[in-house]
Amino acid sequence: MKYRQLHQAMAAIALLLFFVAPSFAVNPNEVLDNPTLESRARAISAELRCLVCQNQSIDNSDAELAKDLRLLVREHLKAGESDAQIYDFLVARYGEFVLLKPRLQERTLLLWFAPLFLLGLGALMLLIQYRKSNISNALTELSDSEKERVAKLVSDQ
Repeated sequence: MKYRQLHQAMAAIALLLFFVAPSFAVNPNEVLDNPTLESRARAISAELRCLVCQNQSIDNSDAELAKDLRLLVREHLKAGESDAQIYDFLVARYGEFVLLKPRLQERTLLLWFAPLFLLGLGALMLLIQYRKSNISNALTELSDSEKERVAKLVSDQ
């Protein structure tokens, strides 16, 4: 019985650490003294992709490169640059991939509109299938002589 309780306690601790771990990504020595600049730094860091982890923001990543990028963002903020200037600098240096939400540009049109196109295509296919099923249902309700007459009209065209 004690083994089971110990196992459950260890599982609970592991689960807690799993959810708390991302909050430890920004080290206390990285935090800026100015709360306004720090909040801007956190907002920018949340929008930048960790180039090592790739599916995490640099704000949540413990990778060394993510730490370097967080420090770089803070240096640019201390220099008085705007958010747009910082994003432009990082995109120029690392490419559009560094942004978690790519900008709407000519190169990214497919990325932004492909899901809408596929959704519309699926809806169109469903509509066509629905109409075909209605037509076939209407044809099955015809008498044999009416079916022959429809078949003759279709074959004549």
